[in-house]
Amino acid sequence: MMIVMNVEATPAQVEAVVARIEGNGFKPIVLHGEERKVIAVVGNNPYQTREQYVFLPGVDRVMPISRPYKVASREFMPQNSVFPVDGLQIGGDQIIIMAGPCAVESRTQMLEIAQACKEAGAQVLRGGAYKPRTSPYTFQGLGEEGLEILAEARELTGLPVVTEVTSPDLVPLVVQYADILQIGARNMQNFALLNAAGQSMHPVLLKRGNSATIEELLMAAEYILSHGNRRVILCERGIRTFETSTRNTTDINAIPVLKAQTHLPVMLDPSHSTGRWEFVTPIARAGIAAGADGLIIEVHQNPEMALSDGAQSLKPERFAQLVRQVRAIARDVERC
Repeated sequence: MMIVMNVEATPAQVEAVVARIEGNGFKPIVLHGEERKVIAVVGNNPYQTREQYVFLPGVDRVMPISRPYKVASREFMPQNSVFPVDGLQIGGDQIIIMAGPCAVESRTQMLEIAQACKEAGAQVLRGGAYKPRTSPYTFQGLGEEGLEILAEARELTGLPVVTEVTSPDLVPLVVQYADILQIGARNMQNFALLNAAGQSMHPVLLKRGNSATIEELLMAAEYILSHGNRRVILCERGIRTFETSTRNTTDINAIPVLKAQTHLPVMLDPSHSTGRWEFVTPIARAGIAAGADGLIIEVHQNPEMALSDGAQSLKPERFAQLVRQVRAIARDVERC
C-alpha cells in the first residue's frame, strides 16, 4: 500500500509513520515529492490493513498499489523519474546515447574508440570488462585491468562509464570505476546481484532477459528499488521468439508499455536486439520514435577483428550517422 502524507506533515509525523510500518514488520520506502511525502509499505502480511495507518497524525490517505511491483509502478510515482549521472539528466527531455565496444580488448582499442564515440555525440561510454558468454571458451573480458582502462578513457573523454557487473562480490570493485552498473540479460533474475546493486546505491542499467516478460523485468527492478536505490534504468534488448533472421526480436511494444506502467527511464539496445549492424540504425530510429529515453549502441573501429559481438557493432562513421538521425527524430517527437 501507499501512504500519502499531508502537505503540512512534520518530519516527526513522517518518522512516526515509518516507525509504525517497521514495527509491523514491513519496509517503508519514502518518496520525497515536490509538495508532500509518499511512503510505500513493502512486504506481505495477511493482517495488514489501511486502518493501521490512516488515522496516524499527518496522514492524508492510504491507497492500495494494485501492481505486484510497488515502488516501480506509476501508482507510487506518477511523474517520470529523472536523476543525475555525472551532469547528465537521465529520464528527462534529452535522450541519452551510450556507446562503445562490447568488450574492452586493449588500452589502445578502448581509448581510440572512446574518443570517436564522444566526437560522434555519445554522452556515456560503454565497454565490458567482465563478459558472461554462452561458451566458456570465448573471450571473458580483461577484468580489473579492463576497469582501469575504462577509467582512463573516462579521464580522456570526460564521459561517464557504464559497464557490466556479473556477480555480487564484484559490485564493490566495479563501483570504484563505473558511473553506472549494468546488469545484463543473463543476470536479470540473479537476485543476489540485484540486491547487491540496490545496496550499492549506484545507478543501475537493468537489461531485460531474453525470455522475460515485462512484469518480470519490473519485478527485477523492484529488488533494486526496495533497497532505496532510485537510480534504475530499464533496457529493452530483444526477446527470444520463433524468428531466427535476427539475433533476437526487438520488442518495440515494450517501450510504450513500460512508459505507461513505470516511472523509470527506458532505453533500447538495438545492437543486441538485432545482432546485425545493418539493422541497428533503423531499430534505433524506431525506438526513439516509440518513446525511449535513450539508446545503448555497440561501436568498434574494426568490427571484423572484435573479440565479442563484432557482427552487431557499428563503425564510428556509421554511429555518427545514427546519432544525427535519432536526434532529428527526437526533435520531431518533442525530445531533444
